[in-house]
Amino acid sequence: MDSIILYSLISLGVIGAVSATLLFFVAKKFNVKEDERIGVVTEMLPNANCGACGYPGCAGMADALVKSADNGSIAGFSCPPGGNETMEKIAEYLGLVAEKSEPKIAVIRCGGTNAKATKKANYDGPQSCAIEHSLFSGEKGCSFGCLGLGDCVTACDFDAIHIDAETGLPVVNEKCVGCGACVVACPRNIIELRTLGRNNRRVVVSCMSQEKGAFAMKVCKAACIGCGKCVRVCPDKVKAITIENNLAYIDFNKCVACGLCVSECPTKAITATFEVKPKPKPAVKPEEKKAEAKENVKA
Repeated sequence: MDSIILYSLISLGVIGAVSATLLFFVAKKFNVKEDERIGVVTEMLPNANCGACGYPGCAGMADALVKSADNGSIAGFSCPPGGNETMEKIAEYLGLVAEKSEPKIAVIRCGGTNAKATKKANYDGPQSCAIEHSLFSGEKGCSFGCLGLGDCVTACDFDAIHIDAETGLPVVNEKCVGCGACVVACPRNIIELRTLGRNNRRVVVSCMSQEKGAFAMKVCKAACIGCGKCVRVCPDKVKAITIENNLAYIDFNKCVACGLCVSECPTKAITATFEVKPKPKPAVKPEEKKAEAKENVKA
């Protein structure tokens, strides 16, 4: 009996030793050494792991950058949180030149504040926009507007977006790096990434409603009614505004931020990040003044 146990232990020991030896040689044979540049580039990145670059975390982007650098170019790569400065450092390390990308910021395309949007129901479920959106159209009459439960706030790793207690709408602050996490998190698609614009001047249609004018205004006083006045007032050389499905849209790549559409919009659905001066009234010619005076005398 003792000899059986002894032979079993010896056999197990021999099998273990042989297996360990085989594993050692296999590991040596198939060992893949990671390019040390990947670790260096990873450290250069902000390590936010936000996915805004299109890769699974900063390590994934670093790996892609090094492989692309071996092919002679890193064109098309960008790191929104790190900005152009980070990409220039990485490019210098890799012996290449980085393309400059224009910084972007999240914009809120909804003006349906608590004061302007009618409330039709009370939601008493989990505090999640995604869940509320999947269950019914929301508390407000507009089925396209912001739900205000803050999925965008939860998704942001930069403390760049908060829900305003008074308006019930999200507000983006200067900490935004344009990572796009809030865009993905919003089930209503009311958040869009846009370039900062020259001197931080941006014009946005703060509405996503595709309802016809009368109904849209019935549920929200700040709704776009698709009247087309903004399209007509947009300079011919620009033509940045189009209307589709009863909703105006401003192409930020074409918009010159003149502000004419902001003044023209009857529902104030178009907002701007700068003060828009009222459109000056056309000067009245002297002969027109005389004619008007004569009319008043006759009256």
